[in-house]
Amino acid sequence: MAKTIGLVILGVLVVGFGFIGLLYMTRGSPISTVRAVGDKTGMPLISDPQFVRVAGLLASTNLQQGNQLEILTNGDETYPRLWQDLKEAKHSITLQMYYCNSGRMATMLKDILIERSKAGVRILFLHDAFGSSGLTTEYFDSLKAGGVRTAKFRPVKWYSLHKAQSRSHIRIVVIDGAVAYTGGFGIDDKWFGDGRHDGQWRDTNVRFMGPAVMQHQATFVAGWAEATGELIAGDVFFPPEGFKHDGNQLATAMHAAPTLGSTAAERFLALSIASARSKLYITNSYFVPDDDFRRLLTDAAKRGVDVRILTAGEKTDAGLVWSAGRGRYEELLEGGVKVYEYQPAMMHAKTLVVDGLWGTIGTMNFDNRSLVLNDESNLVALDRDFGAALEKIYLDDLGYAKEMKLEEFRQRAWTGKAKERVATLLSRLM
Repeated sequence: MAKTIGLVILGVLVVGFGFIGLLYMTRGSPISTVRAVGDKTGMPLISDPQFVRVAGLLASTNLQQGNQLEILTNGDETYPRLWQDLKEAKHSITLQMYYCNSGRMATMLKDILIERSKAGVRILFLHDAFGSSGLTTEYFDSLKAGGVRTAKFRPVKWYSLHKAQSRSHIRIVVIDGAVAYTGGFGIDDKWFGDGRHDGQWRDTNVRFMGPAVMQHQATFVAGWAEATGELIAGDVFFPPEGFKHDGNQLATAMHAAPTLGSTAAERFLALSIASARSKLYITNSYFVPDDDFRRLLTDAAKRGVDVRILTAGEKTDAGLVWSAGRGRYEELLEGGVKVYEYQPAMMHAKTLVVDGLWGTIGTMNFDNRSLVLNDESNLVALDRDFGAALEKIYLDDLGYAKEMKLEEFRQRAWTGKAKERVATLLSRLM
């Protein structure tokens, strides 16, 4: 009898914890609206110092002066600069990468890191357990034999299954505490090229110097501490000269991490949309906005903002996510939002620019996974030159995109509509 009762209790606990775990894995973002209480004119303009102050407090975007930003589109612009900076490293290199795969690019990176390590540069390489599964044990053994320290972020263990859903989607490279990179890039041959041809992923990244470098270094250190138990400080990775303010652009790092409630990523996106007055241009590879964000986007369009979304087309690498996103198009188009799908190749960039002034480049997608479940890294800037450059890139990309027209889109095949309905049911996992 006692054994039976024990088995019943165990069964109840297993079912109960399984149900709780399912709820945790499928939790969404709680913000439904943005209100400027007590302000008759509504949300402050992006150019208003009050916006900067509020965004800094609510979304952890504490802008600092003195940065120098350089936007890099696609592999042809990104990797030659990155390889050169890595080869010139004198003291330290830190890398945190989500997506890595075997191939020519991975071999090039390995050779550079080992050569720099033998020259006395201290190198730390943090890779996500899921995203880097394309690299072999032999690859990491070669790095370790060459003096490079590596660590795996959140490997799947029976005692840490509650963390399996939350990945480190971050891409950060910091060289000598002086130069840093972030964006949608990864270590895989598909990122080589100009992003205008099939098989060459279209991405946007940013190389920068100034205080934002040390902020991104702190993001790396937080991940390294979780993976290894080692919290890093000291001049090698945080050199005093790294805090110098030599540039003239206002920027910061936004490290968004999962919580039980509202996240910095969600608050940043909601504030950015609600504060738009004239233009809101979003490029995002995995665009699956929930009910509340769709309402925020259509509300912006109804108040006269030119809201445009550029996302992946049929050459996406994630058909289910694409279908889930397309299931939202009709509502957005009816609400005045313009939607475009990139045609030549996979569109993987994650950028946003508001009113030509407030912009971001990073790893954060417009889906529940990025807003709620993942660690993400973005460079955020309040700068007219940066905003103008993002706008130009955006408009150039539209020349390679197809605009979704409401009446035409409504005539799509029933099979596509069926896929969208099924995919929508799984959108909390995307």
